[in-house]
Amino acid sequence: MNWKQILKTLPVVAVGNLVMAAGTVLFILPAGLITGGTTGIAIIMEHLTGMPIPVFSGIFNVIMFLLGLAFLGKTFAATTLVSTFLSPVMLAVMQWIVGDRVVCDDLLLCVLFGGVCVGAAIAVIVRAGSSTGGMDIPPLLLQKFAGVPLSRSLYAFDFIIVLGQAIVVDAHMLLYGVLLVMVYTIVVEKLMASGEAQIRLEIVSDRAEKIRDAILQDVDRGVTLLHGQTGYLRKDVDVLITIISPRECHHTEQLVRRIDPHAFMVTSRVTRVTGRGFSEAKR
Repeated sequence: MNWKQILKTLPVVAVGNLVMAAGTVLFILPAGLITGGTTGIAIIMEHLTGMPIPVFSGIFNVIMFLLGLAFLGKTFAATTLVSTFLSPVMLAVMQWIVGDRVVCDDLLLCVLFGGVCVGAAIAVIVRAGSSTGGMDIPPLLLQKFAGVPLSRSLYAFDFIIVLGQAIVVDAHMLLYGVLLVMVYTIVVEKLMASGEAQIRLEIVSDRAEKIRDAILQDVDRGVTLLHGQTGYLRKDVDVLITIISPRECHHTEQLVRRIDPHAFMVTSRVTRVTGRGFSEAKR
């Protein structure tokens, strides 16, 4: 177990749970909104079997915790356990701070701001290497073993859970519940990708060597050189590929244009880059 990593993660997990509690207390609970996750399943099970919500939530969270411990590691399980205990504490603190005050009585605004808070909290906690427990675990397992993006599986699970609550709520509130799930799923997707998105620049030029040297020296980025052939004239040509940050894009394009005004460039956004110079230190 990596205690150094656990201690480094705890403040981030605490902030994430505080944001989650703020969204729940300020917007979701006062508006009576339904949502997915363990609570959503517990509501359905209470209606079908009569099992109290706290009992089902406790049993379900223990099962999910054991799955996380078995497949995601001890460090992950330890931070998740802390997050599970912090969640009710943060809820109690926020309820004490807010008291009986109603911040917003507009249902749509509660959906939007509640969704932003929940999505931001999930993204912050997951990026720190932890989770809020419960229904966060299955999407993380799918991401690890099947490569399914977290936001997609999170949306799928919560969408099904919200629809399942049609047996206990009216259609009006059900639609707001679906909208809430959509909002926080989009927020999770955007925040999980933020800070990792990079620009892939492909350059076709007769002056490939000079462009290569300029990128290596002036931009301080690696370059991959491919040998290709033009489709029409069958002329041999070099293709340079480099990965740069969005803020370096304009400077790099201007650098290429100064060397070869007629260079053919293709710019595309990639959501994540790993390896030397990105997830690992430069040499």
